[in-house]
Amino acid sequence: MDVFFGQQAIPTNSCLLLDDRHEATSFPTGDLDLGFCRSCGFLANTSFDAAEYSSRYEETQGFSRVFVEWAQGLARRWVDKYDLRGKSVLEIGCGKGEFLTWMVEAGAGSGIGIDPGVHPERIDSPVADRLTWIADFYDERYAHLAADAVVCRHTLEHIAPVGEFMATVRRAIGDRLDTIVLFELPDVRRVLEEVAFWDVYHEHCSYFSLGSLARLFRRSGFEVLHLELDYDDQYLLIEARPAAVTPAPGSPLAVEDDLDALGRAVDTYCHEVGALREGWRERLGQLRARGGRAVIWGAGSKGVSFLTNLGLRDEIDYAVDINPYKTGKFMAGTGHEIVAPEFLVQYRPDLVVAMNPIYLAEIRAQLDELGLQPELIGA
Repeated sequence: MDVFFGQQAIPTNSCLLLDDRHEATSFPTGDLDLGFCRSCGFLANTSFDAAEYSSRYEETQGFSRVFVEWAQGLARRWVDKYDLRGKSVLEIGCGKGEFLTWMVEAGAGSGIGIDPGVHPERIDSPVADRLTWIADFYDERYAHLAADAVVCRHTLEHIAPVGEFMATVRRAIGDRLDTIVLFELPDVRRVLEEVAFWDVYHEHCSYFSLGSLARLFRRSGFEVLHLELDYDDQYLLIEARPAAVTPAPGSPLAVEDDLDALGRAVDTYCHEVGALREGWRERLGQLRARGGRAVIWGAGSKGVSFLTNLGLRDEIDYAVDINPYKTGKFMAGTGHEIVAPEFLVQYRPDLVVAMNPIYLAEIRAQLDELGLQPELIGA
């Protein structure tokens, strides 16, 4: 792989709930050396070591109305499209369990969710008795768990040996060739083309485009049924089923022809990331010098990466998040305190930087409700 971008001593995980500033600023660090394979389009952190995933991992976007409406729509779409009514679903890397719950609420018969960070006590749903939760990592020990559909959302990018993982999933399915396999993960081509450096971090050790993801699936013995971008073109969605032979048969879809575009996007990222980071430092530094106040909105991985990439300390005092479980916690690496939106009434920021522009309208509505009119921009 050609390594084209590097960072040293960045937090090894961005979504853990840290109780005090000292724990946050002394959090374990690792390196990031982003490599690109010009043969298949795969990108990876070639210096990835390890990242903690446990019950204090807090990744959910389930407190956003925008996200919930979209994700519930996707759950209904998959249930209807693949006739999963009354059937079983296994979700690998289920997070806090919302999506699996929404699939069962949409008509699936039952669900099993596996994730070391799952919190079953948070699930308040009339279908709760049809859901089973396993607080663990998925591996060969759970190969006996058969289901009509296997779902895996925003998990593959956290797995370094992706080939081994996909082989494990394929072996577990065995000869049940009517099993539907549904994956969702970030689109790296958008990250590169938009030079979204806040979307690159240590624990995201594997990065995919439409083409490289489809190539991985066929190589792992899965026939690709459908491939698309969704959620404002931020997410890749792939729908597949196991094939009788490996690699799986099937002609590439038109959207998979992206190797040249990925190469150009890598070059764009290399050439522009330095100036973009310097522009952000200058803007936030000038605001602070004038006595202005700025906050970021979004205290997850994007927020941690934004702050650590820019080396920000005093230029930004707080990170805002609507997830109540994050309130009063601290950001890994920089130690910024996480506050609820209501805190801004007394703090009165002049600038709010939204870590994901898809939430700009939702954030503006919340600021309006609080009687606040700061400048609001997307990262």
